[in-house]
Amino acid sequence: MYDRDSGTCAERLDPDARFRSASVVKLLIALDHLWDRGPADALPPDDRSRLDAMLARSDDAAAGHFWERNGGTGVITRMVSRLGLTHTAGPPAGFPGHWGYSAITAADTVRVYRYLLDAAPPPVRTAVLGPLRRATRLGADGFDQSFGIPTAFPRPWAVKQGWSGYPPADPGRGEVEGVDLGRPALHTTGLVGPDDRWIVAVLTLHPAGTPYAAAGETVTGIVRSLNLP
Repeated sequence: MYDRDSGTCAERLDPDARFRSASVVKLLIALDHLWDRGPADALPPDDRSRLDAMLARSDDAAAGHFWERNGGTGVITRMVSRLGLTHTAGPPAGFPGHWGYSAITAADTVRVYRYLLDAAPPPVRTAVLGPLRRATRLGADGFDQSFGIPTAFPRPWAVKQGWSGYPPADPGRGEVEGVDLGRPALHTTGLVGPDDRWIVAVLTLHPAGTPYAAAGETVTGIVRSLNLP
């Protein structure tokens, strides 16, 4: 948890531990797609619709569209360089189309949000944070994405959630290159409080077979325990 007022991490635990990203990587997919657009370079309507769906409803089809269109793993390679991310990486070589198998950390996720708030051009900031502020209760796949930040804190907030490895999805695939691809993952990330004072990134793995609702309750409990004034 990063406090923008003091410029310090108010609470942290293993900030450089690597997790498979699940849908949190959609932040990087969005930023990469928007990167070279000037203030007057409006998104085509189809792109705008897909971007909004990918961020607000966590639509996987929209993410897959941008991932393939913009070079797959090259999306991650470019964003790591642009944002100075230290432990983020694309999916393992054996899973090139699995954008959700990209590796992220809590510390790098905080860096992404700091870029959005403090350095991104205003049109890019609006294009990404606007949908995150309008995140729907149900994701496009029907999963409830209101765990963590949206349940623990009143608005204002902006969130990008991530989940992977829960039925009816395929089971995970063990561990590759130090990233656990097997256990169910559930992540809550975003901005909390007036003027987006707090950046929160809670990334978690759960024992095999953990029900989605139970994992959500655990994540919400962790977020509620954070010491926000």
